[in-house]
Amino acid sequence: MDVVIVESPAKAKTINKYLGRDYRVLASFGHVRDLPSKDGSVRPDEDFAMSWEVDPKSAKRLKEIAEAVKGARHLYLATDPDREGEAISWHVRDVLASKRVLKDVTVKRVVFNEITKRAVTAGIAAPREIDQQLVDAYFARRALDYLVGFTLSPVLWRKLPGARSAGRVQSVALRLICDRELEIERFETQEYWTVEGRFEAAPGSPFAARLVTLDGRKLDKFDLKTEAEAVAAVAAVRERRFHVEKLERKPTKRHPQPPFTTSTLQQEAARKLGFSAARTMRLAQTLYEGKTIDGETTGLITYMRTDGVSIAEEAIAAARAVIGERYGAAYLPAAPRRYKSKAKNAQEAHEAIRPTDPKLLPQRLRHALDQDEYRLYELIWKRTLASQMQSAEIERTTIDLASRSGDVVLRASGSVVTFDGFLALYQEGRDDKGEEAGDTRLPRLSEGEDVRLIEVTPAQHFTEPPPRYSEASLVKKLEELGIGRPSTYASILSVLVERNYVRLEKKRFIPEDKGRLVTAFLESFFARYVEYDFTARLEAQLDDISAGKADWKEVLRDFWHEFEKRTREVLAIRNSEVLETLNEFLGPAIFKPTPEAPDPRRCPSCGEGRLSLKTGRYGAFIGCSNYPECRYTRQFTNGGEDAEAAAEGPRLLGNDPESGEAITLRSGKYGPYLQRGENGEGDKPARASLPRDIPPDTVDLALALKLLSLPREIGTHPETGKPVLAGIGRYGPYVQHERTYASLKSSEEVFSVGMNRALALIADKARGAGGELKALGTHPETGQPILLMKGRYGPYVKHDGINATLPKDMKPEEVTLEAALELLAAKSAGKGRGKGTRKRAGSRAKAGTRAK
Repeated sequence: MDVVIVESPAKAKTINKYLGRDYRVLASFGHVRDLPSKDGSVRPDEDFAMSWEVDPKSAKRLKEIAEAVKGARHLYLATDPDREGEAISWHVRDVLASKRVLKDVTVKRVVFNEITKRAVTAGIAAPREIDQQLVDAYFARRALDYLVGFTLSPVLWRKLPGARSAGRVQSVALRLICDRELEIERFETQEYWTVEGRFEAAPGSPFAARLVTLDGRKLDKFDLKTEAEAVAAVAAVRERRFHVEKLERKPTKRHPQPPFTTSTLQQEAARKLGFSAARTMRLAQTLYEGKTIDGETTGLITYMRTDGVSIAEEAIAAARAVIGERYGAAYLPAAPRRYKSKAKNAQEAHEAIRPTDPKLLPQRLRHALDQDEYRLYELIWKRTLASQMQSAEIERTTIDLASRSGDVVLRASGSVVTFDGFLALYQEGRDDKGEEAGDTRLPRLSEGEDVRLIEVTPAQHFTEPPPRYSEASLVKKLEELGIGRPSTYASILSVLVERNYVRLEKKRFIPEDKGRLVTAFLESFFARYVEYDFTARLEAQLDDISAGKADWKEVLRDFWHEFEKRTREVLAIRNSEVLETLNEFLGPAIFKPTPEAPDPRRCPSCGEGRLSLKTGRYGAFIGCSNYPECRYTRQFTNGGEDAEAAAEGPRLLGNDPESGEAITLRSGKYGPYLQRGENGEGDKPARASLPRDIPPDTVDLALALKLLSLPREIGTHPETGKPVLAGIGRYGPYVQHERTYASLKSSEEVFSVGMNRALALIADKARGAGGELKALGTHPETGQPILLMKGRYGPYVKHDGINATLPKDMKPEEVTLEAALELLAAKSAGKGRGKGTRKRAGSRAKAGTRAK
């Protein structure tokens, strides 16, 4: 009996079927050992010795593996074909060697890029030794991440209360997000105008052209800065007649993209399917491990953690056969297409992500896959086949329309797909349509031909800041910079969100206060270690280790010597100096002058103190230098739609005529709110959220005082004598009586709704969901009311905490006091028996346990 070790139990079951009875396939369930989360797990003073720890769950699995290996001839380590898989194989072998169960057992490493019978049997037939260079690269990466985390995080805890931790690659990804936010904040919008004319040479064939030359001068983007300049340009066009001065038709080709790598799959799945990186990898894992098709379990795609873009010759041949059969010879290039990776730090040569069998069409798998799995498989299948299809042929046309004097020129441009080629199946980043977005068909014209101006119009434009990063664009940027591994991007982005360093809003990353502060700290005091080039060079060194070009301990020594020295220097800096440095670094972002507040550091409360960044138990905030006399505070920053309001700080509306306290409009984490007074040592100041239907710029002192006075008592209920209130809550404006709430249409109604309307709304709500239908009378023993209620699951009677559901054959209008008493008595008796029975049974069980 031979033993095979894989990572996943799903793979183990499938592979055992392929190999037969002479093999026993067991799963390691991923990594079996890791560095303990405590100081000393990596010891630089002992030549970077590492302490590995087996967790309890893995200990049970390793015990099972050890028992199986005792009687085996061969042990095949068949974990995933990447660095992590190589490391898992090394750990399994090392643990088994320490258990002394490998005597007379031949240990070999086998890899296969897909879980198919052909690939698995071929892998077993061609075993090799564990690649120590890949293992060394794993050691170096794991040690680096550990040393950075366990050395840098305590520095953050001491210098920046509220900060959680910092990772080697996560910190650089966070810097990218924060740098982009700073670009957006510093961006100054510019106005510019364009002029477009509509022409026709023959009736019924209009086309558009844009003004490119005016008064004999070629126009740049910002040459028409104002509406007046645009209107003058429109007049110049209207005064002239035009003809085709120049016509250029240029045939071009658009070539297909290579098959997917880990990074490009994550990007395309985000753009086309709306999947997060983590979701994409999770779905790809299920497709890789296999599904049952025609009674046999087989892997549907090749291994999904790869930088390679090449695919096997047999897969190319199969893809070409499908293309020829489904699309015809015109869509098949004369020779197969072969791709090479352009990644700076491409990992060991792996195939691209492709279907294990291109002939397995997506339609055939609908019954075996859920909707998301199907969509991802279809995306991979289309991209793979498209990569082997003929290029698309496009004719691009440019037409210059000039006035007779040549001083005014408008240009029309367009393109026509003359042969769709691979676009018939797939187009990157867009829906699968044959034509490019924005393609314009132009009429057939000839040079010298006159054209008639139909109309000419100006259009106003404003430059826009760069967009915030989405998952797809951030993954692309990280890969371009050579930072991290594509297989780790999903976990990196998840960690940033989990640590509340960033948040996802409309599928875009926005840095939180905590994240911006951590980035500012690292850029100020550990600048080298969050530089993009430095991190990329370190990744290249790790690749050199895996290629046998560098010694892993030497790489660690070079890094640790400078890093540890810098850490000691930063720890010696006083916290006050750290805050002052951060104040200067973040000043342009958090203290922005406005026409109303030209000095953004002047305290709006006392008028004398200076605002600065401070840290407290719960993180950073802005406070006044006159503390404790002035207790003014506000949030550090607030990204997203309220960023501008947050940067401006509280807006003073006036003073409360009764208390004399300042009434301010502020921007908080959950939107704008009003506050009376300042934060002090005693009670918290009164606050009120600003309703969504009230624009912040319309709020004055009178309205603010009314909102802060809510809830408003309208009167007393005529039956209960309890107050009826009007207020604004989490779900909007409402009227309330005891526990019954009824919504109002607008915030204005809160201040105007009268008693009659309030009672009607409350009565309607009570009769609706979960309200009182009728009072049946009082209980003869308790004197408490018995009520007929409408509940979520049907009508019921209620008395003194007991609810009895009406039988299905009893209508609410038929319920009498006597019938209600019978239902309540039966319900009460049933409850008593049930509770008593459960209690006695529980007592016996406990007694029996003690007796043992």
